[in-house]
Amino acid sequence: VAGVYAAAKKLGVNKVYGMVHGIEGFLEDKLCDLDEYLSKAEDVEMLKRTPSAFLGSCRFKMPKIDGHEDVYEKVFEIMEKHDIECLFYCGGNDSMDTVKMLSDYAAAHNKPQRFMGVPKTIDNDLWGTDMTFGFQSAVDIATQTIDCIHTTAASHNRVFIVELMGHKVGWVTL
Repeated sequence: VAGVYAAAKKLGVNKVYGMVHGIEGFLEDKLCDLDEYLSKAEDVEMLKRTPSAFLGSCRFKMPKIDGHEDVYEKVFEIMEKHDIECLFYCGGNDSMDTVKMLSDYAAAHNKPQRFMGVPKTIDNDLWGTDMTFGFQSAVDIATQTIDCIHTTAASHNRVFIVELMGHKVGWVTL
């Protein structure tokens, strides 16, 4: 989110919005003018450490296009209302599916708006990517935590079982 914002401002984009609670919030017209919160370079640095805590996240899946055209039209109505030409969506598999479906709908209906996926998942399981944002920091935190647990376990002659999350393939665990 911070990288998209910084690049957009560097390229002269006048207004950059954040979607409060992802596409679910976007469909409710819940946008936040990032310039109001990111007035200094330090603010952008802080955002790098807390993107989903700042904007909120969602687990909403866009429905298939057929039979749900009203949902897609709502996205374009909101984009037009706020003069949004390009929507960058940061997230994992469902978010990238949302980007594809919105792009497909735009192409099929000759809409000028564009969509770009920004892969960010700790699972590192998005097809076509070597490394996703979020993965390395998750591995670093897990490694530090396991080092501390190991030290404690060894000093008390105990065994600890640690469970790490991972979507399908368990890259963090690996």
